[in-house]
Amino acid sequence: MSFVQYFNCHNKDGKDHQAQREGLVSKNVHRITTLESWEAKQTEATRDGKILVANFSTPWSAPCRSIEKTYCELADNYPSLMFVTVDIDELAEFSTSWDISATPTFFFLKDGRQVDKFVGADKVELPKKIAAIANGSRS
Repeated sequence: MSFVQYFNCHNKDGKDHQAQREGLVSKNVHRITTLESWEAKQTEATRDGKILVANFSTPWSAPCRSIEKTYCELADNYPSLMFVTVDIDELAEFSTSWDISATPTFFFLKDGRQVDKFVGADKVELPKKIAAIANGSRS
């Protein structure tokens, strides 16, 4: 299985058959590849009253790869939130404007403003954080 098939819950054409077999497909995870796609998803989330969950990660990081299945499952479980993945190597200049000290780093944005942040690939704590965000509180 290639990295692209593993890392992306949902590729551009939605036909990642290997990822489907691995259970890594989510219609609610959007891969950000340009500043325009970032701005479009942020605008869409604001318009729809959704909190944007942004996963800043790298393709070569074991922690990033290890949390991806959990992230996809959370995206499926919380359709009231919008989930995106940003490859910090692919969008390096954009990513440097964020306070990222380790990958993965998850930012939670409401109306374009950061309301919370979570660093790491903790498969127990990330679901708790997302549940708290979805329910309107921060933990």
